[in-house]
Amino acid sequence: MKLNVTSEIGKLRSVLVHLPGREIDLMVPPMMAQLLFDDILYGQVAREEHRRFQQLIRFVADEVFDIQDLLEEVFEDDDVKRTIVRDFARRGKLTRRLAGELLDMAPAALAEVLISGIPNERKVSGDLPSFDLFPVPNYFFVRDPQVVIGDGVLISGMATQARRREALLSKYVFEYHREFHDTVRIDFMAGERPERPTRRSSPTLEGGDVLVARRDVILVGVTERTSRAGVEFLARSLRESKSSIRTMIVVELPRQRSFMHLDTVFTFISRNECLIYPPCILPGGDQAAKVSTIDLTKREIAYSGQKSLLAALKKKGFDLEPIHCGGNKAVDQQREQWTDGANAFALAPGIILLYERNVRTAEELARHGYHIVYEDDLLLGRAELETWTDRKYALQMQGHELSRARGGPRCMTMPLEREEV
Repeated sequence: MKLNVTSEIGKLRSVLVHLPGREIDLMVPPMMAQLLFDDILYGQVAREEHRRFQQLIRFVADEVFDIQDLLEEVFEDDDVKRTIVRDFARRGKLTRRLAGELLDMAPAALAEVLISGIPNERKVSGDLPSFDLFPVPNYFFVRDPQVVIGDGVLISGMATQARRREALLSKYVFEYHREFHDTVRIDFMAGERPERPTRRSSPTLEGGDVLVARRDVILVGVTERTSRAGVEFLARSLRESKSSIRTMIVVELPRQRSFMHLDTVFTFISRNECLIYPPCILPGGDQAAKVSTIDLTKREIAYSGQKSLLAALKKKGFDLEPIHCGGNKAVDQQREQWTDGANAFALAPGIILLYERNVRTAEELARHGYHIVYEDDLLLGRAELETWTDRKYALQMQGHELSRARGGPRCMTMPLEREEV
């Protein structure tokens, strides 16, 4: 399988997703804060929404892969399975009994429990269920544990203990799957134990904070989840791996849950347009991001201050028209940014996916020439995508249950291959 991601908007050829499984069904309210959720999801509806989401992607993309299926294929090789289980047990300090049980499982069952967890019905701990292995319910946000940059993969350094196993499982897939041999270029997890809390000094970086603008330019957010140390580790690693990236545009956001990643306030949607949350991206506001650039052709890592993100991009040849998430009213902007109105996922230049609940964002896109197409109309054949023309589309997916997990269409996808633009 070819990896190639040199933009955020090139026509999608293949993409990684994960259908939310039993891991979201095992959460109880006292676990929500620990597992980074604001609500309990209704799994049956969330899965149906996700299946329809995948159908929408297939109108453009050739292949949609579930990372759990790829993990299962990795475990079909008994030697690799043994190596991974031993490594997983060592990193997580599992008991011999549990490691033995994992090793005895069939590939499909093993891939499933490493994501969904193993409840321990024998133990009771107040309101909290007990687990021999905790679930990782955030894994359907596959954007964060790994990032494809060019023809290689970055394994993320997750900021929270609840999500660190996601990056480890992704590491196993990209290291051992026959289709991805020798594609890991940067590994934040090398030598780490994912089941332990991170030290404050550990560099962290999550995929929602990385946007590939062009073959030689990336954007990186400094947020709740990505630290300056993570940005500098990435800068050094890109240089050492002889990456084609020459410029990093660093965007430092206020440390708020609503802005947990850069892609919650800014996404590319066409060759000359972006979707933004104005209070963070436009200069002058009390929540305006602090923007700087790092020139990777220089010997030292140095930050060069910029007026704004749009100004920094313009210097690099991106003359983008910003389209406001939520339209022009502050109340609508705040409400729709909270439900990921700025977290668009581009299937091709000017063909994007968004939640249909973000009505004001859709109205603003329509004012900029986007045809608003609802999920049912496309899936039932009442509408079609003229991908061979220059028509622009905003596909409105339902996602009323998925959106309660605080992540949008970009969060739920990791492109593996895009066409060049």
